[in-house]
Amino acid sequence: MFSTEPVWPIFFRDSDPICISWHWGLEHSCPALCGRGQSGSTDTTVMGVMKVKQPPAFVAILPSDMPPRGSLYPGLEPPSPRQTHFPSGISERKRSWLAVMVGVLLGARPSACGDLSGSRPNILLLMADDFGIGDIGCYGNNSIRQGCENHSSGLPTKTPVTMDLALHTTPNIDRLAEDGVMLTQHIAAASVCTPSRAAFLTGRYPLRSGMVSSNGYRVLQWTGVSGGLSTNEITFAKILKDRGYATGLIGKWHLGLNCESSSDHCHHPLNHGFDHFYGMPFSMMGDCIHWELSEKRAGMEHKLNVCFQIMAFAALTLTAGKLTHLTSGSWTPVVWSTVAATLLFVTSYSIGVLIVHADCFLMRNRTITEQPMHFQRTTSLLLKEVSSFVQRNKHRPFLLFVSFLHVHTPLITTEKFRGKSAHGLYGDNTEEMDWMVGQILDTLDMEGLTNSTLVYFTSDHGGSLEAQLGKEQYGGWNGIYKGGKGMGGWEGGIRVPGIFRWPGVLQAGRVIHEPTSLMDVFPTVVQLGGGEVPQDRVIDGRDLLPLLLGTAQHSAHEFLLHYCENLLHAARWRQRDGGRLWKVHYTTPLFHPEGAGACYGRGVCPCSGDQVAHHDPPLLFDLSRDPSEAHALTPDTEPSFYHVMDTVARAVEEHRRTLIPVPLQLDTLGNIWRPWLQPCCGQFPLCWCDREGDPR
Repeated sequence: MFSTEPVWPIFFRDSDPICISWHWGLEHSCPALCGRGQSGSTDTTVMGVMKVKQPPAFVAILPSDMPPRGSLYPGLEPPSPRQTHFPSGISERKRSWLAVMVGVLLGARPSACGDLSGSRPNILLLMADDFGIGDIGCYGNNSIRQGCENHSSGLPTKTPVTMDLALHTTPNIDRLAEDGVMLTQHIAAASVCTPSRAAFLTGRYPLRSGMVSSNGYRVLQWTGVSGGLSTNEITFAKILKDRGYATGLIGKWHLGLNCESSSDHCHHPLNHGFDHFYGMPFSMMGDCIHWELSEKRAGMEHKLNVCFQIMAFAALTLTAGKLTHLTSGSWTPVVWSTVAATLLFVTSYSIGVLIVHADCFLMRNRTITEQPMHFQRTTSLLLKEVSSFVQRNKHRPFLLFVSFLHVHTPLITTEKFRGKSAHGLYGDNTEEMDWMVGQILDTLDMEGLTNSTLVYFTSDHGGSLEAQLGKEQYGGWNGIYKGGKGMGGWEGGIRVPGIFRWPGVLQAGRVIHEPTSLMDVFPTVVQLGGGEVPQDRVIDGRDLLPLLLGTAQHSAHEFLLHYCENLLHAARWRQRDGGRLWKVHYTTPLFHPEGAGACYGRGVCPCSGDQVAHHDPPLLFDLSRDPSEAHALTPDTEPSFYHVMDTVARAVEEHRRTLIPVPLQLDTLGNIWRPWLQPCCGQFPLCWCDREGDPR
């Protein structure tokens, strides 16, 4: 029944437990061995046993003369996928659980058989907003303080993550990397908030759920719009809730709220699998504090002022004509033009107040608790809510998604952190967010949940380069990568931090340079939570567990596609033979001014129109050698040029055949503010309330 050849590991069909052991020439069955310790084979050491609810179970057998090794032990590379064998008929979820159990058992010291059945981790997901990958110590930020090895290039390194945490501007995030696994080529599905977050929750490109636009509205523009994530979509929260998890979302949502009335909450987080929600239904923005860097107010004020001037000129002209008897007729046009001019003037000067009350408020579940927000206490309120959620649910498995308001403009920072960093307001805000991460991790420690909780840290997309006033930069730094937020294909807009920590299961200090996606979190946490990945729709994410545990050396993604709105701008190919990583750009933004590396003065770079360049032939880069995308390859400089182009083109065509047209939620119809959809805790338009009090 058993092979005597050295393998790592081989799974055998049996009837009762899963047994992990070292062996050579084992002749006895695993149930007998595990049931009686080492009886039956003098050269076998039992590492552990896990009872399973239903046969068949599987046994991992390893040679006794092999030292503990593999990806969970330093100094030896894990085996290729071909060396790991599963019997036919085993579902992907069972394979993932077996991989986890191998990691758990091999990560521990040899001991007697023990029952590990029924253990499902808590899952804590931490997502920053507009955070550049270069702003974290372990991803290359050594511009302020030294001590952390630079892994930003994504080029192979054999040195584990080690750092002097006291010297770092992000010591708590860096500690996660030191204690966990760091992904250097972690890719967002979009370079702006709303579509990226939709893809994260569903494991699907945002085009599949309609969370994109075709007319320049890149994200949801107001809280009071009808667009949003359809309840037909399945989030990982829905699946884990059905599996008995307590599910919570604290922080930013930005995926819609209402459809037909101000309280139908059709797109609310509670309709997407979350038991508990506390935070902003919309997004932080400069307009929340009448900041000079305005997302909406400045543009609207300009248009209103132009209309006011036209209407006022018309009113004055008509009045002068009547008074000088140069025009005849009634005074009605004069009255109406004067009223219109007055309304436009008042609206122009009050639009900022309207925006603050319309978008900058907090909700607990379905109730508005603070409208508008008192920003200096928001950080304390969010941390208090995290602590409360963990304490309430510490005796059951939980999924908690903490969606930070940091480090999106206007970079609201408490007095404790203002002026503390060497990078101005952005640095202050970054250090405060890192401190918040530390407070959340301390909560796990205090409740004894650290070892039973998988923690994940990322950002929704890259840092904003255009967030600039004069010489002051208020956006993130994307390290060596070209471009930033809003740029559909350039690495700087879509390459984000990806850190996983699960003590005792994931090897501390590992660095993985394979391409992965934020969409991969969906199948990963679903299978960890004992759920099933939906089979009735295309799921673009891939289970990360084999890669994280080291049972796979290569990414499950051969191709990843990069959209800007509903347009494909670029694609990458992880070549299986040879290991090269190709990036093909079909469309890129035209920087302003030329050569500036960003679209200064335009908010974000557009996806289409006369401000983008279409490339024929497409631009080609070898990211395995040129991660900065500095040197485009040509047929003269790259012999594989046409082969790469043809291969990627076929993959794109195959992908397009899987697309099913759906309404685009971010187009004009779903993205226009409607007063009857506006949440209000008073009598509209008098939307004001404060039910929070002092969080201290």
